[in-house]
Amino acid sequence: MRMTLYRSFVTGLSLAGLMVTAGCASTKASKDLPYVARDVGTLYSAAKDKLDRGQYEIAAKLFDEVERQHPFSVWARRAQLMGAFSYYMNRDYTQSIQSAQRFIAEHPGSPSAPYAYYLVGLSYYEQIADVDRDQKITEQAKAALGELARRYPQTRYAADARLKLDLVEDHLAGKEMEVGRFYEQRGNWLAATERFQLVIDKYQTTTHVPEALMRLTETYLAMGLPEEAKKTAAVLGANYPGSKWYERAYTLMEDKAPAVAAAGA
Repeated sequence: MRMTLYRSFVTGLSLAGLMVTAGCASTKASKDLPYVARDVGTLYSAAKDKLDRGQYEIAAKLFDEVERQHPFSVWARRAQLMGAFSYYMNRDYTQSIQSAQRFIAEHPGSPSAPYAYYLVGLSYYEQIADVDRDQKITEQAKAALGELARRYPQTRYAADARLKLDLVEDHLAGKEMEVGRFYEQRGNWLAATERFQLVIDKYQTTTHVPEALMRLTETYLAMGLPEEAKKTAAVLGANYPGSKWYERAYTLMEDKAPAVAAAGA
């Protein structure tokens, strides 16, 4: 996948014509490379060679050097985005995000701005943690990918961003389901109900909705609300009639709803 992204990136840079206009790029001095004055062509070629060889960390620092030593050259803007890409390939996501965001801030009208937004989104997306951990990064991935899709809806990067957004939404819904099940197992029915309802209301297109409806049926019955449970089970049956979750909800209603109703009479 990364090699495909690399080929796409290099092609995109060529098509975008980043070399046409020299930009005034703010530079970040490398802490690891000693300053050795080199002409821009030699320095850029060295960076590109390291990138082609898969030596991404060194490539990133050399691209930074292009900016540092030749900030007003026609190569500086190209090196800035190549550096962000090299950091991404090295899985240095924090630095990739910072470099790409700096490119966006300095060159918002560049033809390569969509790709810079894409790098930001990818860098967040690839850090998404399991659902049992804090989801701050997931929310950041959602925001970054969503911004790309809104700003540049016709680009190929936006198309991929929309696919990843569906996965991000499913991930966030999964986190809510995990919390809801946690509350349900401890008999905190109201808190569990709120989580399952949130999944139904906010993440309607995710794979977690059928289970959320079944769990909501369970919690309503546990709280002594058979009519609410019946309505929820009916929604589940109407939308997911062949799912295992409807079968479980149907069995629950057959077994428990009469007893709940009788107890409340």
